[in-house]
Amino acid sequence: MQRLYDFIRRHPTGVDTFWAVVLLGISGMSIVQDQTGGGRERVAAVPIAVGLCVVVALRRRAPERTLLLAILMGAAQLVFGVRPNAADFALLVITYTVATVGERWASRLALGCSLVAAGLSTLRWPQEISSSGWAESVFVVVVMTVPFVLAWVLGDSIRTRRAYFSQLEERAARLEREREAQSKVAVAAERARIARELHDVVAHNVSVMVVQADGAAYVMDASPDQARQALETISVTGRQALAEMRRLLGVLRTGDSQESGEYVPQPDVEQIEDLVGQVRRAGLTVDFKIEGTPRPLPSGVELTAYRIVQEALTNTRKHGGPDAGASVRLVYFDDGLGLLVEDDGRGAAHELYADGGADGAGQGMIGMRERVGMVGGTLDAGPRPGGGFRISALLPLKAAGQ
Repeated sequence: MQRLYDFIRRHPTGVDTFWAVVLLGISGMSIVQDQTGGGRERVAAVPIAVGLCVVVALRRRAPERTLLLAILMGAAQLVFGVRPNAADFALLVITYTVATVGERWASRLALGCSLVAAGLSTLRWPQEISSSGWAESVFVVVVMTVPFVLAWVLGDSIRTRRAYFSQLEERAARLEREREAQSKVAVAAERARIARELHDVVAHNVSVMVVQADGAAYVMDASPDQARQALETISVTGRQALAEMRRLLGVLRTGDSQESGEYVPQPDVEQIEDLVGQVRRAGLTVDFKIEGTPRPLPSGVELTAYRIVQEALTNTRKHGGPDAGASVRLVYFDDGLGLLVEDDGRGAAHELYADGGADGAGQGMIGMRERVGMVGGTLDAGPRPGGGFRISALLPLKAAGQ
């Protein structure tokens, strides 16, 4: 049974053609048995019946054209005096079809023809109606019109229902596309955040470890105490890097974070002094000053400030040269926090601080700009007029738009 149903759905025109052939056979028998009409009416009845059966066969492929063909056949019936027969059932079928799937003009035309068809038939063959009076004639016209109107109403209702479901499906598809787009944006943002965190953790700590390892190798024979101190710094820095990595992984594994114990808290402004001390121990001269009255800041602002200073000092060690020195200034304003990190080294290549970098360079600067943008601040980075490099940032207490 299911196979038959699937076949019917796949071949609608074939099914309509089958019913058109059945209707043509019934119409042919009624024409042969009709003894009331003359030879002229019988001759005209055959092509009219064939035309109406074609309407049934092709109603889904070309509903508007078959409607016009049905109107033409109906008009031919009136002109040649061919009395209503079984083939006229096609008029009912095409009215329903056009109301369901046809153009709006065709649907209205079918409704108009349905309202006048019974009246025209009554006027053309008044002898078919009882002579009891005009009231009975009106009643017969109304009864003959009702099936056509019901067919049109049913078809129009199905059209409306299909349009409603189509809108629901389109809306669901649009919402699904929007959800997918939002998911992609969220994934991209999360990947960017993870990339920033990994870069800040790995680049800074590994840079310190490399500098200390080079120094230890250089003084290994001449000054074992300095080499031992450098190795201790490498050990401490490595542990700190591991702790930072565990914190980052703990953030990613939100479902396990509550069960796996406490992780290292996010760095804040107070830890910048420790960061400066670590860099000093690595061999870089850093001048650190705080202006204004220190006070608690939003966690996002504090983390951003720490990462900016961390990245700036890392860049100084990478690009400033062996004799470079740096200065760090934190300025507490009423409405935000100002940062100024300068060095007197060789500076950096343009692609390391230009927007977007080049060929993958300048990822740290990209991360800084993204962090500052997330808290609604401003960042300026570039060479100093007298040599060296400067990074200045202003981080507001409230993000833009709040």
